[in-house]
Amino acid sequence: MKIVSVSKDEKLSLKRSIDAGTEEQRNIVKEIIANVRKNGDKALLEYTERFDGAALSSLKVQEEEIRRAYEAVGSDFVAIIKEARENIYRFHEKQKRESWFYFDDDGTMLGQKLTPIDSVGVYVPGGTAAYPSSVLMNVIPAKVAGVGRIVLTSPPDQSGKLPAEVLVAANEAGVAEIYKVGGAQAIAALAYGTETIHSVDKIVGPGNIFVALAKREVFGSVAIDMIAGPSEIVVLADDKAIPREVAADLLSQAEHDRLASSVLVTPSVQLAEAVQKEVEEQLATLPRKEIASASIERFGKIYVAECLDHAAEIVNELAPEHLEIMTENPADVLPKIKHAGAVFLGRYSSEPVGDYFAGPNHVLPTNGTARFSSPLNVDDFMKKSSIISYSEAAFRRNASKIASFARFEGLEAHARAIEARLAKKEDQPK
Repeated sequence: MKIVSVSKDEKLSLKRSIDAGTEEQRNIVKEIIANVRKNGDKALLEYTERFDGAALSSLKVQEEEIRRAYEAVGSDFVAIIKEARENIYRFHEKQKRESWFYFDDDGTMLGQKLTPIDSVGVYVPGGTAAYPSSVLMNVIPAKVAGVGRIVLTSPPDQSGKLPAEVLVAANEAGVAEIYKVGGAQAIAALAYGTETIHSVDKIVGPGNIFVALAKREVFGSVAIDMIAGPSEIVVLADDKAIPREVAADLLSQAEHDRLASSVLVTPSVQLAEAVQKEVEEQLATLPRKEIASASIERFGKIYVAECLDHAAEIVNELAPEHLEIMTENPADVLPKIKHAGAVFLGRYSSEPVGDYFAGPNHVLPTNGTARFSSPLNVDDFMKKSSIISYSEAAFRRNASKIASFARFEGLEAHARAIEARLAKKEDQPK
């Protein structure tokens, strides 16, 4: 990792122009979506055989497959999933809000009615790895919100199976519809529907560039959560931090993806040099060394700040997905942080604690979007309707002002809709 001294007038960014895809990739996605819209299940089955090497006779996961999944993972895994599920439920239940109303003295009632989205599609990545944590993090806030229908899609392996861990997590989270289809074709099916997969109102969940581009393409026909980029971690640390632990946390993100970003921000040159050495030593024994090395080489940095306050300013410029504060008094630093998807305070709050078990959601804004975006939460699965019940007294008091406002905008019919209600009482229906 390269060590860079940063002055207070320098501007830094984690943003990478990698989420728009190439023209060829965008064209492929548009073709897939059009084919699925036209040919439905037939297109899904053809793409699953072409891209995943699985010749399926049915897209839907059957109960027998779920039963065998429990046998495959064993009781220890099931116990961990159940405990993680409860932690995630408990955190997200505190986010749930209720409808509210208030009454003015003149009898007017105003309010906001909260209603869960009817149906949600959850995309879970597949390929060479299984992501049961992604299942829990995307499904549980939807369940807490009260979403009535949750559909999960994920690409199968060449034998036509989904990972046992994913099936168990989905079942424990209460998902009734699970389909063996991935990629842009899964997003198209969720957005527009096929003979087997009925369309949904919102699509959530991470995926590769083709999934991201497909979500972008169908947005408007359905809602989406976000266009997620590669993972990021920033560690803000002082000279009290332990280099071995800082390096391990940086590598925990680097092993995700060659495009992942791992950054240390510190006012301590001594810590910077020690972490740089630790990263090289730990890389040597990582099973995913090739991926992590590529990530560190391209997007790994150690920024040496002028002081701790300057380090916090750098973090706010970077607006990272994950931020660890590993200082002597991390709670004193927290008020200085404005932009971060999730903040981990202190030595024992390593980022994987949040990824899997603590309870807060690990679906987080990336690529600098933490400046204006939030983690996936219960509100993402709720709709808000404004409620207006104007009393006659309030109406008559404000009618002329409302009509004038309408005429300022050149909307005469709006004004007349108000004035029609100002007719004499004898003109009113009895």
